[in-house]
Amino acid sequence: MSEQIPMRVAVVGAAGFQGSAVARLLAERGHRVRTLTRRPEGDRPPLRGVSFAAGDLGDAEDVRLLFTGATHAAVVMPLVYEPERVRGYARNIAAAAREAGLQRLVYNANTRIPAHPTGLAAFETRRLTEELLRDSGVPLVVLRPPVYLDNLFSPWNGPALVNDGVLAYPLPADTPTAWISHRDLAEAVHAALTADGVEGRTFDIGGMRTLTGHELAREFGHGLGREVRYRSLAPSVFEREVAQMLGGAAAAGVAGVYHYMACGGDPMLLAGDDGLSAGVLSLAPAPVDEWVTRQPWQVWAADPEEQAARGV
Repeated sequence: MSEQIPMRVAVVGAAGFQGSAVARLLAERGHRVRTLTRRPEGDRPPLRGVSFAAGDLGDAEDVRLLFTGATHAAVVMPLVYEPERVRGYARNIAAAAREAGLQRLVYNANTRIPAHPTGLAAFETRRLTEELLRDSGVPLVVLRPPVYLDNLFSPWNGPALVNDGVLAYPLPADTPTAWISHRDLAEAVHAALTADGVEGRTFDIGGMRTLTGHELAREFGHGLGREVRYRSLAPSVFEREVAQMLGGAAAAGVAGVYHYMACGGDPMLLAGDDGLSAGVLSLAPAPVDEWVTRQPWQVWAADPEEQAARGV
């Protein structure tokens, strides 16, 4: 499939961080992008070249209209973890994709998924969505990323990193993790939409290297030009912090991944796949320290002038 042929892409989730990165990259490369959102016009992300339609994933007609005329789709589910609600969303997407006759749908599961059922909504609602999309008969590619670097450029990480040199995250320090950025996720989605011979496949995408917490801190230290130490944050503490922004239900869903990893029963779940996915999709994820240097960390500095003098 040629990258030079413009696609008409329905992007589900473009109002969120991951989906917006995908929509932005697709629009930059000349593809026609349309998305669905419940947000009022003044609260939508600034996505040049992206068309927004007002609607809800729970409304089958809204979803059908989003997919009408689309040739491709990129889907990431919202931070909703009630199984029946997710089932309804996935069924609407599957039906609309089938009716539109999509050439390909790329589903970002937003997490790795353990091989066996866990009973955790964080994994099982995403597994459910994948199964329903696969059963639709629409040509499907599934991406399962580990954890996003962009999670660390946030109000609960940035100040401690910049001012105190502390990188706190709810993963055990010895958990091997192939951290990836939203931008590299978007590159992976674009590749999965356009590459030949990938339909029906599932890719455990990830960053260039698999890093433990302490190795991640060293990469951040290189990027920030200062010493950084890793601190493993209790998943329950992380969940309480996230609940203040997203609400309890969404926070519990997000934190489920970290509660699971803290138990240590599947320590390699978030690790890299020895470059398999990158090779097939022709990806070259940016090194962590390079990603770090590109972020405007000075916004978190307690003393901007002092931090600027130190090169942060």
